[in-house]
Amino acid sequence: MTPEPLRLVIFDCDGVLVDSEGPSNRVCAEEITKLGWPMSEAESMALFVGFRLADMPPVIEAHLGHPVPEGWVDHLRVRMIQSFDTLEIMPGAHEALRAVMALGLPVRVASNSSHEEMDVKFRHTALDALVPRARRHSARDVPRGKPSPDVFLAAAAAEGIPPSACIVIEDSLPGIAAATAAGMPVIALAPHGTNAALRATAARPIQALAELPAILAALTAKA
Repeated sequence: MTPEPLRLVIFDCDGVLVDSEGPSNRVCAEEITKLGWPMSEAESMALFVGFRLADMPPVIEAHLGHPVPEGWVDHLRVRMIQSFDTLEIMPGAHEALRAVMALGLPVRVASNSSHEEMDVKFRHTALDALVPRARRHSARDVPRGKPSPDVFLAAAAAEGIPPSACIVIEDSLPGIAAATAAGMPVIALAPHGTNAALRATAARPIQALAELPAILAALTAKA
């Protein structure tokens, strides 16, 4: 899948390592409903999965016809962090990370979430021991969030690895678009199966993280 030997594996956070999409979108739906746009958790997920929080207001404002209140994004971020107490890890995440490292491949995380959000998520799921903060990259650190490639390029640059020697593990269409724009092949985690939009991308789908080690082992064996 990579045009040169694989040297870095970059994981998305939400929906790949941490099962945070449900709690996050439940809070988003509640707060958007308060603004006057009635929304369910499922509708929020369909609209905003893969979005950076700072990129949500233009969509909301276009629907409402007026600006969101000043400080709304910061309020939303605080509420989301408060909801993370009950977070669960994605099945097989610990095992997948350890297997990747056992192959001699470094790991980084590139997310649209802030570092503050990731700190809570990684602490509650015991992922911080495997991926310390220095190896996590937030879209808040770069000019543009996903679907722009900036955060993936930042992760590769921090490792000193060219994008063509990286592979990305993603679950959202904006994330897949970002990795593709960065020139990185993508493995798409789709535990509930693929849809037409996912099949239209160049990503290789898997249903569980347990499939990942064998795929990466085969890639490293070809190097």
